[in-house]
Amino acid sequence: MAKKAAAAPKAMSKSQLLTALAEKTGLVKKDVTAVLDSLEALIGESLSKKGSGEFALPGLLKIRIAERKAQPAKKGINPRTGETIDIPAKKATKVVKVRALKKLKEMV
Repeated sequence: MAKKAAAAPKAMSKSQLLTALAEKTGLVKKDVTAVLDSLEALIGESLSKKGSGEFALPGLLKIRIAERKAQPAKKGINPRTGETIDIPAKKATKVVKVRALKKLKEMV
């Protein structure tokens, strides 16, 4: 019988992240929470309609809003049966794109 592979470690929860940051920085957990909440608010403001639509965490990542164009209704072919099917139209949508920057790529 083959042994089961060890499960991959899970991402940190918010409370684990707060505790780790508090230990590394020497700040009180309450202050770290305030910083993360402020960062969240800044990102929200930047990505809102009144903001620039882009937020960069220098060296790590860039977050931006992208528009996905509307798709008209069209005819398609079912690959299993080969019969023609109608594909409904899709409205234009906004999506969030996150791009890793140099420091983050080097960490991996």
